[in-house]
Amino acid sequence: MSTQPSGVASNAASETNFAPGPILLVGPPGSGKGTQAKAIMSAWGIPQVSTGDLLRANVAGRTELGLKAKEIMGKGELVPDDLVNQMVAVRLAAPDCARGFVLDGFPRTLAQAEWLDAHVGGFGPGLPVIAIRLKVDYTLLVRRVTGRRNCPTCGSIYNVYLQPPKVDELCDLDGTPLQRRSDDTEEVFADRLRVYEAQTEPVVAHYRAIGRLEEIDGDQPVDAVTDRILAAVERLRASG
Repeated sequence: MSTQPSGVASNAASETNFAPGPILLVGPPGSGKGTQAKAIMSAWGIPQVSTGDLLRANVAGRTELGLKAKEIMGKGELVPDDLVNQMVAVRLAAPDCARGFVLDGFPRTLAQAEWLDAHVGGFGPGLPVIAIRLKVDYTLLVRRVTGRRNCPTCGSIYNVYLQPPKVDELCDLDGTPLQRRSDDTEEVFADRLRVYEAQTEPVVAHYRAIGRLEEIDGDQPVDAVTDRILAAVERLRASG
């Protein structure tokens, strides 16, 4: 993927006074959320706020919140919303979030979404959360996930359906047999998709109901999807 998307992305990146605000990027496993999050970060110079990263950082740093989370996880229990919300609140107060940020893995529940909506009222320019949903055909999602292969020697990544190696199941660079993750099966993916839909649909419905959601066709080329996302963010901000 190019580091500078074309078209709308170039224009958006040049608008140094534009504050994208809080952006929730939603999409099923294999929809390209990670790639698109990086493109948004690059275009507007904003950080990604990941609850997984926050949990790990707080636990590793032995913060008060991290010690509480470690104790809870040590019992095999889920970290409660209130504790996660506190970690997110601390992260959003950092200077690099002043113009906006891309949310990753949060909010996962309607309660978290409602908390976030209330919290960001005092954030930077006071912009509300907007949501971008990536829609990808199920068959393509399955191919993206089950076709993934990696080279254990050099780390190169392939997809036997979409970006295959020159020689079947061998790395182009060093000829090493490619590996497939044990959980990259259609059965595991179907389970992950069911969990995603159960968790995310109420959040998507919430932002749709208040007019802060746009849906993007994620089946398009990467740069085309990026351009559409950036344009959607600008439209949502322009509409208030």
